[in-house]
Amino acid sequence: MLELKGVHAHYGLSHVLQGIDLRVGKGEIIGLFGRNGVGKTTVIKTIAGWVAPSSGQVLFEGERLDGVSADRICRRGIGLVPEDRRIFPGLTVEENLRLGQMQCPSRQRAESRRRLDEIYQRFPRLAERRRQMGTTLSGGEQQMLAIARVLAGAPRLLLIDEPTEGLAPIIVDELFALIAALAREGTPIVLVEQNVHRAIQLTTRHYLIERGQVTFEGDSRVPSERDALLARISV
Repeated sequence: MLELKGVHAHYGLSHVLQGIDLRVGKGEIIGLFGRNGVGKTTVIKTIAGWVAPSSGQVLFEGERLDGVSADRICRRGIGLVPEDRRIFPGLTVEENLRLGQMQCPSRQRAESRRRLDEIYQRFPRLAERRRQMGTTLSGGEQQMLAIARVLAGAPRLLLIDEPTEGLAPIIVDELFALIAALAREGTPIVLVEQNVHRAIQLTTRHYLIERGQVTFEGDSRVPSERDALLARISV
């Protein structure tokens, strides 16, 4: 469904991505792991069009996206949940969600209402707080809102950056359960997560990124390949 071929990206003179190759199949959860500052977030920002690749190809369902604007990539069905959540200040929970629905401008009003009802069924705490300002929610609730806002646009591929950072263990459990449920329903996911021991139990396959390059790839369902990743990260 998604493929990166020899993708390079720069921040000014800093050569952040140095020939990234990876692929994502339908219904897979792909884990991007590695130390801080090695390029994991830049990979998903490049997929989403937030960072323009210097060279290489980003292919979504066989069509090239490198060089395509972020808004057009979003409308193609790629949704990014950023690490900083970006909850809009001055807007309620429901207003944040309705902004997410703008990814589908042709959707009829009744269909939009049904989609919003589905979101509230999946996130009952957001339903309870729909009139509350989004920035006044707890950290875990804001993370749920950030994910729900992207889901409101019915993405066909989901990119999630560090969803559990700074959250209580019980909220982490809820978020991982949500991500697993989305994958079971057929939504492919690319997950950047520092909690490797937990996240690797969730992923289908994984990539280790070091200094802007993929240095290891494995099947997360194979114990020996999980152990090999954990051993390399702990060195």
